[in-house]
Amino acid sequence: MKITAQEEYGLRCLLRLAAVPAGSEFPLGIRDIAEAEGLSVPYVAKLLAILRQAGLIESVRGRQGGYRLARPAEEISLGEALRVLGEPLFEESSYCENHASPEGHDTCVHSNDCAVRAVWRGLDDLIAGVLNRVSLAELLVPEEAMERAFAAPGRVPLPLSGGTRDRPI
Repeated sequence: MKITAQEEYGLRCLLRLAAVPAGSEFPLGIRDIAEAEGLSVPYVAKLLAILRQAGLIESVRGRQGGYRLARPAEEISLGEALRVLGEPLFEESSYCENHASPEGHDTCVHSNDCAVRAVWRGLDDLIAGVLNRVSLAELLVPEEAMERAFAAPGRVPLPLSGGTRDRPI
């Protein structure tokens, strides 16, 4: 699995907004987010535009304007955020096109029967399941707590808030 810069930094911008107390009358400005994350103002503006168009954040007009989450952080999953910011982990059509025959055929010779494609699809389902169960609010915990939650081999924490309960994958 490869996380793009857009996914990584877009998620970090979302987490900055998630850390603002609910009901705060002071939204975060682009410059504030850019400075806190060490990013350029134009790049943060681009990321926030993507997140706003997807309905994850909203803009607040005016002199004290800026951006805030459109929904509570508990209602926005890591999976939803990553889907908005990037491409699906496994998109069958592009995967098969990218793995066409090296002899110059337009399509993969295994397009009708591919056991490997089934493995990638299964992994995508597992990863998406984990990402969809982790909310932005849960990502605001200290790094050590998140590492402990994911440390048990073969186990996925569900949910992190209200105590960690492990369930086998």
